[in-house]
Amino acid sequence: MNLKNLLRFMGVMIILIFIAILASYLCNQWIIQTAQNDMYTSSDDIPDNDVALVLGTKQYLNSGRENYYFRYRINAVVELYRKGKIKHIIVSGDNHTHSYNEPEDMKAALMREGIPEQKITLDFAGFRTLDSVVRCKEVFQQNKFTIVSQEFHNQRALFIADKYNIEAIAFNAKDVGKAFGRKTMAREYLAKVKAVLDIYILGKDPKFLGKKIDIKIE
Repeated sequence: MNLKNLLRFMGVMIILIFIAILASYLCNQWIIQTAQNDMYTSSDDIPDNDVALVLGTKQYLNSGRENYYFRYRINAVVELYRKGKIKHIIVSGDNHTHSYNEPEDMKAALMREGIPEQKITLDFAGFRTLDSVVRCKEVFQQNKFTIVSQEFHNQRALFIADKYNIEAIAFNAKDVGKAFGRKTMAREYLAKVKAVLDIYILGKDPKFLGKKIDIKIE
């Protein structure tokens, strides 16, 4: 490759990189703007809903330390329940092996906080945020519910809900410190880009749907 062709190639690559960076930024801003009016940080201000959808994460880190994302989500949904803002809780997460079960871990944590077992429904097929949100509508027959996770995660969940015409709001659980969550935030930036691609380009659906499940709300 001569110098002229090399410079041309480098110029094209720089342009493509710039386009990719700009597109990533725009995807993130699109999701953030879509969600901003449907998120709440105060349990006193958030409207009532029958059902809360808690998005799953692992209870412990690979180091064995407690995962504060998990703990703060549990604290948030317990707060909503105790204040009468929700009546029933769907815990949705990954259960890809017998030894890894996010829904069961969340259920156990909620019951330790005094939430009755009959008030908790487990969704074992919440492999991705897309799966959790869409299954809440299509499988558990809820088209109006409160999503519980950290703000960055709720933004993406609400964006998905908006695309599927779901009347969702979100309660932002306490976030973790910057040092603890730096890697998570880097992954989330890319996850927002992937969410746009999955919904508007690739047309991805939940991995599993299955038969409809009735939830007894009292």
